[in-house]
Amino acid sequence: MRPTLAITGATGFVGKRLCEMALAAGYSVRALGRNFSGFHLDSARCTRWPVALSDRAGLGLAFNDVDAVIHVAALSSPWGLRRDFFEVNVVGTRHVITAATQARVRRVVHCSSASVAFGDRDGFDLDESSPLPRRYLAAYCESKALAEAVVRAAGGVEWCIVRPRGVFGPGDTSILPRLVARARSGRLRVIGDGQNIQDITYVDNCAAALLRAAEAEAAHGQCYFISNGAPVALWPFLTECLRGVGAPLPRGRVPYAVALRAAALYEALAERVTALGEPPLTPYTVSILARSQTVNISKAQAQLGYRPEVNLGDGLARTIDWFNQQGKVVT
Repeated sequence: MRPTLAITGATGFVGKRLCEMALAAGYSVRALGRNFSGFHLDSARCTRWPVALSDRAGLGLAFNDVDAVIHVAALSSPWGLRRDFFEVNVVGTRHVITAATQARVRRVVHCSSASVAFGDRDGFDLDESSPLPRRYLAAYCESKALAEAVVRAAGGVEWCIVRPRGVFGPGDTSILPRLVARARSGRLRVIGDGQNIQDITYVDNCAAALLRAAEAEAAHGQCYFISNGAPVALWPFLTECLRGVGAPLPRGRVPYAVALRAAALYEALAERVTALGEPPLTPYTVSILARSQTVNISKAQAQLGYRPEVNLGDGLARTIDWFNQQGKVVT
């Protein structure tokens, strides 16, 4: 019998798949989340713990007698109020670290994001020694960087940071749905010259890396970039996604500088008039769609034995099949 893991954010995209893979690998799981309405794991080794990151006492109870905590819960969105990102991603992480330390958990694995390494610039083959940007285009990225600092300051528990890049796959509630919605509205344009490349990560590979980080002896006090290790030309990849789900293809191109200025205006207006909700475009989204951003995963390969088991072609096919099966595509 493998150890017991506590997984925060278990009802989310990555967290749910992580729970499934942990159970398949023989772990016992305490699944922490707030809304289990769509959580259908049926296993005697999986215990549901309805608890919020703000509930320090509840976290302490959930972490009692577990071997490791994998902290996946986060507010993840291209836009939102800075205070909300700070409260969930920074203060919430501090509560997880404190509760894990008090419960004498052996290790906390913090699921961060490769976005902490990128600002408004191209970045190629960045590794864990690459300096972080002085300025971020989104409160999400800033909050994840600040959360990493909280983890690094932990003194009473082993810790490890995992930075996945562009996670996609079945269950995605962010990337593909937003892309398809924008295409269907006729508002999707190629931003920039369309030649940029991006690293992305199939969700199973991300989950496998998190599980390895929970056990690998060498992982204590370390940080790892995770991706599929096969950068893609972003716009051809997105075009393949759209074709697969029957969505319209991008219509025309917009220069990067023009898109960035428009996104800044959209974001400023949304911040002033909150009733408008999420703006149609943000500087962070523009940067992702137009910049080249790749990471080096050799450290994770060497120290965690990480290997992307699901290649991008298979991952894309599974994602398209899942999306179509959800009945979300209207032809």
